[in-house]
Amino acid sequence: MRTHSPPLLLGAALLALSVAWACVPQERIAGRVKIIDGDSFELDGTGVRLFGVDAPEGRQDCTRDGRPWRCGDAAAAELRRLVGGATIVCRKQDVDSYGRIVARCSNGNTDLAAAMARAGMAVAYRRYSDDYVDEEREAKAARRGIWASEFAPPEEWRRKDSAEEEAARRTAPAPRTRRAGCGIKGNINGDDERIYHTRDSPSYDDTVIDESRGERWFCTEGEARAAGWRAPRGR
Repeated sequence: MRTHSPPLLLGAALLALSVAWACVPQERIAGRVKIIDGDSFELDGTGVRLFGVDAPEGRQDCTRDGRPWRCGDAAAAELRRLVGGATIVCRKQDVDSYGRIVARCSNGNTDLAAAMARAGMAVAYRRYSDDYVDEEREAKAARRGIWASEFAPPEEWRRKDSAEEEAARRTAPAPRTRRAGCGIKGNINGDDERIYHTRDSPSYDDTVIDESRGERWFCTEGEARAAGWRAPRGR
């Protein structure tokens, strides 16, 4: 009787393993959300970023009809409209450098990333995915949202904004006054990681801000994230 050779057995085993792996469901979370900006929000306290698209940042301006336009605010407003008060379902794809879950998220049958790209309020994030290129092209052709204005791609805007902020920090003394109502602590740890602590953080009371080192206070978590700080791990 002829038997399978070891290579054939190994190939069959690998094929079975790959099929089994493909059938493993992606991590799923669901709940009500708090919008941060046009491509990120908090879902029951968990930071989430939409997979495959990149929206203007909260502080980002575009130019429309020769005048500045708060396109970052407009993107956040559009995502807020798409979410409404619904329970949002997200399927995890990855975790980004800020510790946020990167996920495909939907409101019923509406893919939020696709809807944002189609509305012209986010661009396809080609560095990570081509999934929403068609929606972007549709919005661009119809001159919807940011495509009816002059704008810097969000990734380019973030890079320029970070460079300008770093230059300003190095050439100007750090502010010595804490703004009223701004109680979020922006700490820089021993590994040079920028981590913010809200009042409900276990480390809040033990964290002392030294503004001479570049540490600072923030008014909102969105402001802290936009400046490059992240929430503590496991929060």
